[in-house]
Amino acid sequence: MRTIFLSTLIFFGRFLFAQPATDTLLEGILKANRDTIFQQVLNDPQTYRLQIIYTQISRDNHNQPSFKNFYFDFDPDFYFNPASTVKLPLALLSLEKLNRMNVPDVNKYTPVQFDSSYEGQAILLKDSSSQSRLPSIAQFIRKAFLVSDNDAYNRMYEFVGQQYINEALHNKGYKDVRITRQFKGFTPEQNRHTNQLRFIHEDGSLLYLQPAAYNPDSFYFPSPIKIGKGHLDQNDSLINEPIDFTYANNISLKDLQQILQSILFPSSVPAYQHFQLNKDDYNFLYRYLSQYPSETSYPKYDTSKFYDSNVKFYFKYGSRNMSRNIRVFNKVGWAYGFLTDVSYVADFENKIEFMLSATVYVNSDGILNDDKYDYDTIGYPFLYQLGQTIYQYELKRTRKHKPDLSAFKINYEKRDMNDSRPSIKEVDN
Repeated sequence: MRTIFLSTLIFFGRFLFAQPATDTLLEGILKANRDTIFQQVLNDPQTYRLQIIYTQISRDNHNQPSFKNFYFDFDPDFYFNPASTVKLPLALLSLEKLNRMNVPDVNKYTPVQFDSSYEGQAILLKDSSSQSRLPSIAQFIRKAFLVSDNDAYNRMYEFVGQQYINEALHNKGYKDVRITRQFKGFTPEQNRHTNQLRFIHEDGSLLYLQPAAYNPDSFYFPSPIKIGKGHLDQNDSLINEPIDFTYANNISLKDLQQILQSILFPSSVPAYQHFQLNKDDYNFLYRYLSQYPSETSYPKYDTSKFYDSNVKFYFKYGSRNMSRNIRVFNKVGWAYGFLTDVSYVADFENKIEFMLSATVYVNSDGILNDDKYDYDTIGYPFLYQLGQTIYQYELKRTRKHKPDLSAFKINYEKRDMNDSRPSIKEVDN
């Protein structure tokens, strides 16, 4: 049995072995914003478990980009709960696996149905949000990116499989990544099992059957990672002990930033970090990383709740609307008081671009799993101020060559105003 090794750093405290990295340039940019909440978080990065990566992008006279990361309190061994940000690598691995399978007529748009092959697993035969009313990998990715749908993540996990997920990411150089959990409250053993599934023609006839799978690999987990002073258990009873994240999903902010960079700018990363994608895959990813629910008919979301800036945290707090000259290609996550956003921002009018990745923990009462977090009072305002601070800096930053951003200009879909179908109002995310 092969062992998947993770970091062997003993987690006794953040500052036991290494100081977090902070660059003077980024620190100066951030300190210039005197917003009270913003400074409150910046001045206490350990309490807020704050980490920031700001990536400057410079172009040469052939429009080739180069990247320079600046860090604020970055520490790859300081745990944060990645929550829905893991849906990004799952989407990429789903597309990669389809391409590697190379089965005729099986692609991201092909209908797929899931059987129940082990305790706790759920059958999936239809998808009312889809135009065909059948599930597909493409529809899962749309839902995962547009509103961060949890079931879409679970289905991609079931398709790719726990073993392939971790092997593939480790082989791409992301050695400390650990993605071991679906968002179902499963036991570790249940998470090792994934469903039998069937790719089918629209008439229901079988194209390809993928048998149920089991991951035999063992995982090396770090020393205990415990956060908070108490938590609610599955029965909503208060347990006066920290919550244990030792066996939870884990990925560093830098790895998330690099994964996003690898699909937006494939030539900027080593070949071994490339995902095996085709041109249509890239176009599809660019569209749904940046498209808004208001522009999408399938799924048709209620835009009073799933508004344009809903999953664009660096622009969320100021307005529900987004400037039409700006597009944000990103993936966010929120859970247990953690808020994370990994973004590439392109302003087509002012010809600027940058990447910004950040995570912050906002849970002043120290109780986890109670859905009482400081998202609205501290988290979202902080991330908005962070995004606007970097955006304003980028507007003034001198560039030798203005970028040609045409590769990221997309003719987005338009919602049919005569479409009378009910909108989706509730999503588990």
